Amino acid sequence: MAASAKKILSKIRQTNQVTTGTLYMINRNPRNLERLRLASKTDGYHLEKPVRNFWHRLELTSSNKYVTAKVVHFQNGTVVECCTTEWALKRHLYKGNDFSAYTNLARVFAARCLDAGLTEMRNDLQPTAGEKVASFLRTVEECGIKLQEAERILPTYSWDMHRPEKPWEVME
Repeated sequence: MAASAKKILSKIRQTNQVTTGTLYMINRNPRNLERLRLASKTDGYHLEKPVRNFWHRLELTSSNKYVTAKVVHFQNGTVVECCTTEWALKRHLYKGNDFSAYTNLARVFAARCLDAGLTEMRNDLQPTAGEKVASFLRTVEECGIKLQEAERILPTYSWDMHRPEKPWEVME
């Protein structure tokens, strides 16, 4: 092991140690507020297409030969991408844009999303019955991805009549 690798490993061990008696922990995940539903969403205008009110959005693009599925973050762009042009998928498919290609693309895409920690995203696709897009969306949902983002928790004030319970607080 190189000296720089040892240095990095020791730094990781130092930052991951939890001392006894600590009352708080610092979460360095930049998307932690999105997971807690506290981060702000850009609103945009209600007549805008595509809608901007999302943290993560599913995009499905099809061409004459291939299909591409990606998750787009509202600030940072593409987070997860999967396409039937990838050799690992392409070699198992008869065609790059038929019914089985959409289904298998959905399975691989959902697995990559779960590996990246994305379990919910906004979906603006409108499928019709018995279509390839409908099978894609159905397969993604069967694999454990919610195609609807949870609503943002808005800050409450002392003068608010209704103050909803926060999901991380347990009242007994």
